[in-house]
Amino acid sequence: MTWTWVSGVQGFGTGYAPAADVDEAIRALTAALPGAGTAADGGAGAEGMRHAFASGALASYEEERRLARLLAEALWPPGLTGQIRQVSARLGRPLIRLQPSPRVAQVPWELLAVDDGGEGDVRREGDVRLIDLADIATSVPASLRRPGIADPPRPAPDSDADAASDSDVVVLVLDPRVPGHRADSPLGSVLGRPGSDPALLSLVQRRLDTGAVVPPVATPVEALRRTDLDRDWLSEVLRKGARRLLYVGHVSGAPVEGGRSEDVTLHLCCGPRTTGLTEPVRAHRPLSAKDLLLGTLPLRADGVPGAELWPAPARVALIACESGGDLRFAESFGLASAMIHNGADLVTATRWVLPTSFAFHRLAGLPESVRPLTDLVIAVDDAHEHPDPVRHLGAWQRDQLDRWRADGRIEHAPLLWAAVTCLVR
Repeated sequence: MTWTWVSGVQGFGTGYAPAADVDEAIRALTAALPGAGTAADGGAGAEGMRHAFASGALASYEEERRLARLLAEALWPPGLTGQIRQVSARLGRPLIRLQPSPRVAQVPWELLAVDDGGEGDVRREGDVRLIDLADIATSVPASLRRPGIADPPRPAPDSDADAASDSDVVVLVLDPRVPGHRADSPLGSVLGRPGSDPALLSLVQRRLDTGAVVPPVATPVEALRRTDLDRDWLSEVLRKGARRLLYVGHVSGAPVEGGRSEDVTLHLCCGPRTTGLTEPVRAHRPLSAKDLLLGTLPLRADGVPGAELWPAPARVALIACESGGDLRFAESFGLASAMIHNGADLVTATRWVLPTSFAFHRLAGLPESVRPLTDLVIAVDDAHEHPDPVRHLGAWQRDQLDRWRADGRIEHAPLLWAAVTCLVR
């Protein structure tokens, strides 16, 4: 491990972690994640999700704190914690930009117990986590930020469109219907019946009240479970210009052992006859990271690169299962990296499979009025409206951690909120 200070602070350091200790810590983390026992289609298998809620370490405060201590002892250099405290005392909360190796890409660094109070009352004030001391972001692979490589060009708005209004557009892709897959199937609804979640409707209404929303809707419920949000539609709206993209739906991961992160797919409303580089799944052709990167170049002589077909806005949120999983690969060409390559400055994505609010209701007995996934979506949406999205999202995560330490209730468990990370250019 190495680190260096920048932006007005001088210093650097190195650390060492025995491989056996790292392996032990990663095994313990993997056993706690909802993704254990995932199905081939990329969704969490029923047994893996049930285990995460029933006996996984992230569902119990006492067990989660032990895991946080184990991860910190294996992965975090104590000398760096002391430096962070010194800088914080003089300059305020610093920003940590992590570049994890593939082996530790799923580590929730925010949770690391870097200054523990020892045995005794597990809710004592001595339980200090890394996110208590710093804001945390994940740096994209070096190949996407190497000096001398220009950012993909951003297309100018159409000549007959107003540039100012285009720059205010927020693209909302909220739980799109995947052709050929029922609402209760593995690629079904992640947000529940449209209109049943007042907080989600309020989110859409806020966006309608404060600026232009695509697709244009008359009422918030019309933005949910749409059937017309395919890759061609997405290309059209992004090429006109947008300020943000918020996607909440399904992502199907690629097997890490296969080494092909570009095969991870995002699910829109694309039918089987849609042009693309992946094979159809029943009545649906997923949109892969390979599509976003290569576009139609491999398909025809006059093909267009993906950065021109799907130019990403400055801020992109991909709230779906392991949408940031490309960092687990030696060569990161997944969805988050593709969005950065195509122009995004920041992508908020997830490290592991996300439990839906329905999973909390069914497996943890929460009332239907409690919707943890909706709370996460709202927090990310609010952060992306803020001048400093990383700090704003970190503040929400600290609030969730405070609630978790105070009462240990499952709706505040890191199962959900600790999965989220901001990848920055």
